[in-house]
Amino acid sequence: MSVGIIMLVHTAFGRAEQVARHWSAAGCPLVIHADKNVPAKTYDAFVRALSDLPDIRFCERHRCEWGTWGLVAATQSAAQMMLDEFPQVRHVYLASGSCLPLRPVQELIDYLAARPQTDFIESATTAEVPWTIGGLDQERFTLRFPFSWRKQRFLFDKYVQLQRAVGFKRRIPNGIVPHMGSQWWCLTRATLSAILEDPDREVYDRYFRRVWIPDESYFQTLVRLYSQQIESRSLTLSKFDYQGKPHIFYDDHLQLLRRSDCFVARKIWPFADRLYRAFLTEQGEAMKRTEPNPGKIDRIFAKAVERRTRGRPGLYMQSRFPVEGRENGLTSAQYSVFEGFSELFENFEDWLARTTETRVHGHLFAPERAEFAGGQPVINGALSDSAALRDYNPRAFLANLIWNTRGERQCFQFGPRDNQAIEWDIAKDPNAQISVITGAWAVPLFKSTKDFIEIRREAARLQQIESQHLNVLRSQWAKARIRIWSLADFTEAPMEPLQTIIDEIGHQERRGLAQVPRMVDLTGFGQFLQALKNQGMHPYLMGDFPVSTGGIGQPSTAPPKPYLVR
Repeated sequence: MSVGIIMLVHTAFGRAEQVARHWSAAGCPLVIHADKNVPAKTYDAFVRALSDLPDIRFCERHRCEWGTWGLVAATQSAAQMMLDEFPQVRHVYLASGSCLPLRPVQELIDYLAARPQTDFIESATTAEVPWTIGGLDQERFTLRFPFSWRKQRFLFDKYVQLQRAVGFKRRIPNGIVPHMGSQWWCLTRATLSAILEDPDREVYDRYFRRVWIPDESYFQTLVRLYSQQIESRSLTLSKFDYQGKPHIFYDDHLQLLRRSDCFVARKIWPFADRLYRAFLTEQGEAMKRTEPNPGKIDRIFAKAVERRTRGRPGLYMQSRFPVEGRENGLTSAQYSVFEGFSELFENFEDWLARTTETRVHGHLFAPERAEFAGGQPVINGALSDSAALRDYNPRAFLANLIWNTRGERQCFQFGPRDNQAIEWDIAKDPNAQISVITGAWAVPLFKSTKDFIEIRREAARLQQIESQHLNVLRSQWAKARIRIWSLADFTEAPMEPLQTIIDEIGHQERRGLAQVPRMVDLTGFGQFLQALKNQGMHPYLMGDFPVSTGGIGQPSTAPPKPYLVR
């Protein structure tokens, strides 16, 4: 019993010669097909280089182009010559010039000898495979494809559109069920002979000649008519990216290929000297004698595809600015936004930094400058506190801030006085934790010594801005973790919301807060709000504050409500 190798070659003839000699040294006869597009001088030199090997044949040449019939015709010619010239062959293995045996060839021979009636070929219906690319799954069998997808793309697309418009559908001959799978198979002599000698072969060839990518469906479909036992898998390790293009293996994939336990791998980079030196050997210890299991490395390829298509969260490609929604998240890590807290509590930022062991900034989007923690003018990643630079692209400013400080949670203040261009980005960011005390912006106005007319005008402006901001936070597109309290509700019982916020940040042990920030004196704040109402401005975001009997700034007759430290 022997295994015959069909090798399809179109480039890197030096490597193809090296691999052919490896197959031949193990006793495997070869039939080689060289693409007709290869210059005659190159082809003749390749034939002469292998002329010393008795069990190598060269079959009729066909023009081979991706997605066209030429690849099937080349395989048919080589397979027919293999069956005619080498009667001792019992399995025929289809490979390419860029394929590389990963295990001693004798192990493959023994493996197939133990399974004399088994055909190894991926064969699944279009409804059962996830790898069809370009929207043509079942249609590749019901439409005609006379034009090259690569060289005549315009005609290809227009002809597909025309057939769809007129409702054209081809009849699938003799009731066969189209199947798809990898081009690289290993079939028994009986199955391959039955396919090539089928009395209806001319009918099948005429039909598949106008199927799109027939090399992935011709043998995969017809094998279902004749095979006694099919294992729907390929013995060749071949991986494809999200665009349907094959992964190329380089020298640094050596250990990865060894872990696969597969007999053959493609596509190998022709200059991967280390791979060819490592695997073109008959040493028994090259790999373990075990069942091929490419699934062991599928996780690595899945991660590579995800990294290629989604990137890393919060890190944008340098080659282009991504379309909104295409990036893998605005930011790379969780962060906290506090609205109204620094206005209500004295030295809130210092207290929060001590309590949570995070980096706490002031108003990063303040109109004058970005208020970095500690008053720094520049922080990680050479981010400047310049308002002009920040406001050129606030979205990128925030993304860069979180990326450059990853590993350390960032907290910053935000309010209606700040640049609101970032509000939608923060609201839609799942990494954001937003805590809002509505109406707290009125506390600095309450403490202000400005003319009351200016205070009323500024209060009306800030309230309108915050009202619109709250609509954003409450929209159906908001994905951040958002908590909103009115100023009146928060001051009524501040301990519970503070404890909840700190617990969510996660740095404080769940024993309760040992200390709390000092709240500013709000004596007379209710009268201040009433004065705004009397002047024609309606302050509704603060909640219900009782009006004391004294004037503005005078002590309230009601004692302040204490809050306990747990």
